[in-house]
Amino acid sequence: MTRTTPARTRRAPRASAADAPVLGPRALNRATLARQLLLRRAPLTVADAVGHLLGLQAQNVKPPYYALAARLDGFAPEHLSEPMAAREIVRIVTMRSTIHTHTADDCLTLRPLVQPARDRELTQFRKGLVGVDLGRLAALARDLVEARPRTMRELREALAAEWPEADPQALGVAARCALPLVQVTPRGLWGSSGQVALTTAEHWLGRPAGQAPAPDAVVRRYLAAFGPASVKDMQTWAGLTRLRDAFERLRPELLTFRDAAGTELFDLPDAPRPDPDTPAPPRFLPEFDNLLLSHADRTRVVPPEYRGRSWTGNTAHRTFLVDGFLAGVWKPERDALVIEPFGRLTRAQRADLADEAARMSATLHPGTPYDIRFGTVIR
Repeated sequence: MTRTTPARTRRAPRASAADAPVLGPRALNRATLARQLLLRRAPLTVADAVGHLLGLQAQNVKPPYYALAARLDGFAPEHLSEPMAAREIVRIVTMRSTIHTHTADDCLTLRPLVQPARDRELTQFRKGLVGVDLGRLAALARDLVEARPRTMRELREALAAEWPEADPQALGVAARCALPLVQVTPRGLWGSSGQVALTTAEHWLGRPAGQAPAPDAVVRRYLAAFGPASVKDMQTWAGLTRLRDAFERLRPELLTFRDAAGTELFDLPDAPRPDPDTPAPPRFLPEFDNLLLSHADRTRVVPPEYRGRSWTGNTAHRTFLVDGFLAGVWKPERDALVIEPFGRLTRAQRADLADEAARMSATLHPGTPYDIRFGTVIR
């Protein structure tokens, strides 16, 4: 009897990046603005917006408020302060070893996701930690900050008493890297003041941290907020490495494109990719805004000729967008908001910028008269 060998099903060859459609800078710009809620203000709650954006970078207190004023319809400062006071939104070190404003749920899961990066960061301080039992340090630091919130100085001094030969700065870094330390209120509330005092996220929120989410799930969320994007873009955002495998697992359910330089970009099939000619209104952004820091290649927002101009040394300036792209910097003064464009603006663009500046000032400082003027910000 003759046996028939079943035909082996052949898998279609994977399309190369060179075969993928090209998204130019304006197409990437409009797609990213739409994901970042900057193409039109969104009718979302603060919690929904902060969750969608995977947090807001927040080294300083005010930037999250300015970031949300640029993105949300009807935003008022108390819309962020109230959930922070209610412990529904918190400030904690996560991506790129910087303070972010997160929802409570993301605080308890995204911090475990980036823990490998915090472990790598700690190796930079190993010379100052000779003889220090890091497990014991973490346990002692937890007991200290859960007994009552501590400033970093108080925490360093208490740990130095236990390990007097160690570098106090390294001891503080070790505690910050080992534990999910949140900044307790009133720090972070609009119109309030307060030094940085720390306790653990679990203690502040009254529930244990969750397991780190699967990288695949975070890839989807990143693309929803920042896509279309490359593997390197997401690694830049997260401060993590080795995310290629997650993208490859997801490849069958994602669309692929390439940018003008030929870099492969991934995206969610149903994510918005507006026409490149879609109008983009002016927007004023805070220093360290997510939009400018979450891609390896930032030309989708930063024109090549303006690269580096929003920084002076390690200081980031507040920026503004015209036609969706970085166009200058701004600063608030006692009774004025000063706008410095990097290039020539049309009369209509200047008028639109002034209108947006007045709207932002009225949103965040109602009842305070502000003079909107064009002048010098970077000296």
